[in-house]
Amino acid sequence: MNIFNLFVFLLLSFSANLKPINGKENWSDSDIERFNKQLEEVKQKIKSNPSYNNKIAFFVDMKIKSGKYRFFVYDLINDKILDEGLVANGCGSETGIAGNLQFSNEPNSNATSLGQYLIGKSYTGIFGKAYKLAGLDNTNSNALKRAVVLHSYSAVPEQEQDYYISRSHGCPMVNEVFFKRLQKIIDGSKFNIILNIYY
Repeated sequence: MNIFNLFVFLLLSFSANLKPINGKENWSDSDIERFNKQLEEVKQKIKSNPSYNNKIAFFVDMKIKSGKYRFFVYDLINDKILDEGLVANGCGSETGIAGNLQFSNEPNSNATSLGQYLIGKSYTGIFGKAYKLAGLDNTNSNALKRAVVLHSYSAVPEQEQDYYISRSHGCPMVNEVFFKRLQKIIDGSKFNIILNIYY
């Protein structure tokens, strides 16, 4: 078997081993591969600290356009998506090319920051109830300083659509109905939930 045939064989073998994500059977192999990589990293982070919730994690896939569900509530025990919703990206993440985003951890960038966040205490602000987010990576270490929080906004639609939704100033901003479902999970958890934003 020459090198090219070996490469094709390994590629096909790898693709065949990629299992559809429960709840997302329409994802491509590359979507599944990217998600599985993020899932493994989150599971490793959770193992490092007993204060993290080891049953539920939140994932946001910024490769998916904003008009489609890209915020996922994931069951770490049974390996399946429990819920999903729309989420805005920061206006500073726009590049002028639809679907192509850039990311920043810098104050006043108004951009989304990639990485794992610890969902902290709630407070009442201009958008009502919101949750503080502490960045756990170098790529989002300024989250608290930038006041990047998880909150709802009435302009974010509840259902998927074919056009892009409103943008935030860097916060993961969701629909009010979806936020209430997230709130129930967060407030009902005795341990800190990890939110992972990736691209």
